[in-house]
Amino acid sequence: MDVALAAGSAWTDPACPVARTVDLIGDRWSLLIIRDAMDGATTFTEFLQRLGIARNILTDRLRKLVEHGILHKSAAADGRRHTYRLTEAGLDLFTAVVALRQWGERHAFAPDESHSVLVDDQGRELPELHPLSRDGAPLSAEASHVRKIA
Repeated sequence: MDVALAAGSAWTDPACPVARTVDLIGDRWSLLIIRDAMDGATTFTEFLQRLGIARNILTDRLRKLVEHGILHKSAAADGRRHTYRLTEAGLDLFTAVVALRQWGERHAFAPDESHSVLVDDQGRELPELHPLSRDGAPLSAEASHVRKIA
């Protein structure tokens, strides 16, 4: 996986994993492409139709996601198009996408406003994600901190 940024770009905060992640996939369109890939989109046309994104922006984001090892691009069976599939690194983003979704369900909708729901293979809503300490106790932002590197 190539974790370099485009020429002339620099990491926002080189030692911070959150900042590096945002530098790689933190823009609106990249996250929505990843979301739609998790929901089965594989072709340029599918992403274009689902997102309503401009073609040039979609082309740029797909290229960057491939360059950074989030998506794998391969020739489609017809040889005229390409398909995009999440790599292992892309699939590893599932928990982060679920966490963003659950935050949105709690904070981005009015109580009576309808929204989509993520369900498992049996149609059951996913349980709420909660970080746990090594001993299994619930962990909060107040009960954790970042250890800076020297």
